Amino acid sequence: MTNMTTNIGGLKMKNPLITASGTCGYGREMSELFDLSLLGGIAVKGTTLEPRLGNPPPRIAETPSGMLNSVGLQNPGIEAVLTKELPFLSQFDTAVILNIAGHSIEEYGLIAERLDSAANLAAVEINISCPNVKAGGMSFGVDPKVAAQVVSLVKSKTKLPVIAKLTPNVTDITEIAKACEAAGADILALINTVLSMIIDIETRRPLLANGFGGLSGPAIKPLAVRMVWQTAQAVSIPIIGMGGISTAEDAVEFLLAGASAFQIGSINFHNPCAAPQIISGLDRWCDDHGVKNIAELIGAAH
Repeated sequence: MTNMTTNIGGLKMKNPLITASGTCGYGREMSELFDLSLLGGIAVKGTTLEPRLGNPPPRIAETPSGMLNSVGLQNPGIEAVLTKELPFLSQFDTAVILNIAGHSIEEYGLIAERLDSAANLAAVEINISCPNVKAGGMSFGVDPKVAAQVVSLVKSKTKLPVIAKLTPNVTDITEIAKACEAAGADILALINTVLSMIIDIETRRPLLANGFGGLSGPAIKPLAVRMVWQTAQAVSIPIIGMGGISTAEDAVEFLLAGASAFQIGSINFHNPCAAPQIISGLDRWCDDHGVKNIAELIGAAH
């Protein structure tokens, strides 16, 4: 069997597969289908300082080879997550990653300073695709200086490995990546969803109540692979790749592009048991191709 052990930026996992934030809740429903200990890691629902109801429906729509979502970070708030949700995950042998979001730079810091009290957290993932209310709603992740400020603040507030999750809705993602690296990020995760829209031709209105949302699924995979490839050549810190991974072969493509680990997202809605299937499929692929250690694949296409 191939050695699947992954250790990147202080984040240790038994294999490189992580279920993406927003696609597996806080693990309860998924745990009824398979043992979460099979996962390398689980990135739980995006969590904010205070509880959020999210956007009004409809907020999810299917599109060819993908889906759009504008859920709006519905979550019970950091206090409930720390006291009620994370303790449930402590029974599983998997790396628990908390995805955090805020409407101001200060909010990220207030959440981050609470995290070291959670015994079973392996890392914190910063969602910098959120709108910065103090800057007129512009996403934190589209400005290198602002992205760096968020990363730097979070890094100063916690001892956990810090993952900066990058948005693809920028001119040059490598500039954002380099800024996050310089600010102290231990790991980069890319890509987040691609801003998109569907219009209902009968009502002549956008299908999502919020107008537009984030596109994910197989439709964005080539874009995601390209961005991982470019970013891997621009930074020295490890990358978690994501965007349309549905099979073990898709995962291999991201590893070859330069990712050291990968997240699966939309496929969890289509096939809730995709994670263990991809893990076993990846092991078979490596065995068939004479790969003894998963690290042999990282960046091998460069």
